[in-house]
Amino acid sequence: MAATNAPVIIIKRVKKGGHGAHHGGAWKVAYADFVTAMMAFFLLLWLLNATTEEQRKGISDYFAPNSVSKNTSGSGGVLGGQTLTRDGSMRRLSSTVSLSMPTPPAESDETQPLDGESPGSGGAMDEAERAKAKLGEDPDAEDLQRMRAKRESENFAEAEKEIRQAIQEIPELKTLSDSLVIDRTPEGLRIQIVDQDKMSMFALGSAVPLDGTKRLLGEIAKVVAKLPNKIAISGHTDSTPYSRSSSYTNWELSTDRAQAARRGMLEGGLDAGRIDRVMGKADKDPLLPDEPASPRNRRLAIVLLSDPAIASAARQPAAPPPAPAPVSRIGPSVVR
Repeated sequence: MAATNAPVIIIKRVKKGGHGAHHGGAWKVAYADFVTAMMAFFLLLWLLNATTEEQRKGISDYFAPNSVSKNTSGSGGVLGGQTLTRDGSMRRLSSTVSLSMPTPPAESDETQPLDGESPGSGGAMDEAERAKAKLGEDPDAEDLQRMRAKRESENFAEAEKEIRQAIQEIPELKTLSDSLVIDRTPEGLRIQIVDQDKMSMFALGSAVPLDGTKRLLGEIAKVVAKLPNKIAISGHTDSTPYSRSSSYTNWELSTDRAQAARRGMLEGGLDAGRIDRVMGKADKDPLLPDEPASPRNRRLAIVLLSDPAIASAARQPAAPPPAPAPVSRIGPSVVR
């Protein structure tokens, strides 16, 4: 009985709440989102550093399909954008599949180019193509010759303009402007440096050019070096005989002066292969035939030679016009 009267001990366990309580796994999701965002951010930084401006523009256009772009790739729709290499590929305009078969070339009687040759190669062929494009038909020899003559005339006019302009721009050569005579001859464009009454190209009886003459020859060489024409140089004197030596005459003097002009132009940049001939003519080709002793007959003549075909055509006399056809005169018939 004594055991049943023992007090009953009750133990009550109370769970205390607080900040250290367990919240579950929601924080893991937030942390994963944060790590993903940081990875995307560093990936963006790497792309900005590793790509060029053009590649970045292409990526931007790829993710902006509504932007206006002239060069498209893909289908040209949602995935359309600007390509990173060459201009965009062909766009698909319809869903129909088309197959193109190459057709064999039609047989032609035209002569095919030889091995190693390309169509349109060579100066003559190029001129023929240009003439055909201009005339709209196959040009003949006369058409080509007219085109060559026209182009050569334009080149000569431009060369004359540049030479005169160079003289005006250089103060030391302005005094020689009256000594420069440029004209056209059947041979080509003739550039003459002529002596004046009180101004000479060379010392009297000498073949050594003065400083102004050397400078002028150099400027002429710079201009004519741009053209492909061959060049002829000739020296001329007046009728006054050379009196210092019996064995050295105006023939030798004019030849030596022409050679001096040749050397001066070579020093000015002219290719030696462009020189066709150098000669001395003494007083046999005066500039003023009525005044053989005039100082203006002492000169240097530099001729830009025309194309041989053009020059020969210019020397040929023009064909006479065809004779008119005879006209038959028939009187009025008389009706009786």
